[in-house]
Amino acid sequence: MAEENVQGRIPTVIADDVHIVYRVSGGSGGKGSATAALNRMIRRDKGESRAIRKVHAVRGVSFTAYRGEAIGLIGTNGSGKSTLLRAIAGLLPTESGKVYTDGQPSLLGVNAALMGDLTGERNVILGGLAMGMSREEIRDRYEGIVDFSGINEKGDFITLPMRTYSSGMGARLRFSIAAAKNHDVLMIDEALSTGDRKFQIRSEARIRELRKEAGTVFLVSHGAKTIRDTCDRVLWLERGELLMDGPTDEVIKAYEKETGK
Repeated sequence: MAEENVQGRIPTVIADDVHIVYRVSGGSGGKGSATAALNRMIRRDKGESRAIRKVHAVRGVSFTAYRGEAIGLIGTNGSGKSTLLRAIAGLLPTESGKVYTDGQPSLLGVNAALMGDLTGERNVILGGLAMGMSREEIRDRYEGIVDFSGINEKGDFITLPMRTYSSGMGARLRFSIAAAKNHDVLMIDEALSTGDRKFQIRSEARIRELRKEAGTVFLVSHGAKTIRDTCDRVLWLERGELLMDGPTDEVIKAYEKETGK
């Protein structure tokens, strides 16, 4: 996709030759074993320096996203999808290149931070405040958030601590809190994969609404059907490189042909 502004469309995210490099301490051999950990501690005590390995997670990625788009990110595990989203959200620095955003990006993932010792009700309030909603807005939308999540369908779970929730219940509540607000840029990292089909259908409908309300949505998912149902454009990353950027069906067909998925 061309980087110049398209007539009548407003860019929300511009990635300009983005490179992201992780630096990992320690050698590669046996790094997970207790013996290796002990050896590293001994070397540190002796003042020996630890090797620093570089992991080039994103390599020269460039694209422009526009208001009203829903963009899917696909690729095999370790291809750089989540790393790229974290950079767009401002959570990771780029090694080189730039990320420009119009408005405040919001990243929602399966590990989005809510507090396990607090009830679902308290987490709805805290999550809403963290997104910049007023207490009045949270009160007005509270019932809708709980109903959308569906976590009370089998009992009054919203009054229980979140540590008692299944991973699916927690993911549904996280998405429901995030989806209660209109976002300039909303990034969803595998947060829909843990819900049942009924919740996925509700979530896909909400993503389409967010697009209509002039936001931009990025969606990472291993489910091709979810991408097809919600996204009009797909970025295919592999080993940190952007292999393809185009219409959803075209990119997914190429991806499935290449990977056999």
